[in-house]
Amino acid sequence: MRSFASDNYAGIHPHVMSAIVAANIDHAKAYGYDDVTAQAESLFRHEFGEHARVLPVFNGTGANVTALQLMLRRHEAIVCAATAHISTDESGAPERHLGSKLILIDTLDGRVQPDELRSAVAGRRDEHQVSPRVLSITQSTELGTVYSVAELAELTNAAHELGLLVHLDGARLANAAAALDIGLADAATGADIVTFGGTKNGAMLAESVVILNPDLDLDALHARKQLMQLASKMRFTSAQWVALLTDDLWRRNAAHANAMAARLADAVSRIGGASIAYPRQANGVFVTLPHEAIAPLQDRFVFYVWNEANDVVRWMASWDTTEADVDELAAAVADLCS
Repeated sequence: MRSFASDNYAGIHPHVMSAIVAANIDHAKAYGYDDVTAQAESLFRHEFGEHARVLPVFNGTGANVTALQLMLRRHEAIVCAATAHISTDESGAPERHLGSKLILIDTLDGRVQPDELRSAVAGRRDEHQVSPRVLSITQSTELGTVYSVAELAELTNAAHELGLLVHLDGARLANAAAALDIGLADAATGADIVTFGGTKNGAMLAESVVILNPDLDLDALHARKQLMQLASKMRFTSAQWVALLTDDLWRRNAAHANAMAARLADAVSRIGGASIAYPRQANGVFVTLPHEAIAPLQDRFVFYVWNEANDVVRWMASWDTTEADVDELAAAVADLCS
């Protein structure tokens, strides 16, 4: 099956699989006290700075909840885009486990603007109201857009001036960094904590909480354990990070996915009856199609209808998407739209 539904559908990159197999030798200390995890931690510090503290975890939702746990007290709230993954696709996990309200901002393209943030946190703040404490943003966003370094700096500076901490959901941080041709740290400019994703970029079970603000590191190990994100045989999770962070495999995988999405967006933009719904900046393509074309297209390809009311579909390219995959989908769209 070749899918455009999600980059989660793709398999494991051969280098990542080889790293897992290579780690499967003899016994090793459990819970992250092994040599492979130490190597992964060193590679993370190379990317994010010597002050960075990394906690490997199992999945994106667990990473987000663990990160937010370190930033919040029970009466404090999270400000985020209405399209944020923590709001739309985590089954209420932040609210359930943290007891924290989400304050949602309607955005044009998934990117929160400084004035939108200021408006969201303005007003009376006493014991009858929740206290905004964290701005959570996504890079690249759920709508496939990317914050530039300048945009991130302006937004995170505004957040810090308002007394907010910044959480960056980086499930596709690699795609954003590759799109901007910058490093991972620059693609997360101004963040206090980053949840960095590997699963969508060629790994099997590799997500991480990267703590950049040392003041938030005090209870990190306990938070990860209590939220059931501590792997006993962590060397196999860490081995995936060693593979991705060695020789810029993360960047090559992400750049390829972005390039395939660009090829698809370019082809579809020239098809009458189809239109690009949001700017294509990373590895997601959002397209408005004629309503009658969607069901027949889904008979041939696996993808999500993103907005049923407006007939917007989402196509995600992956590290292993081929030009032939893209061209076949584009040809089918042209045939149905004609």
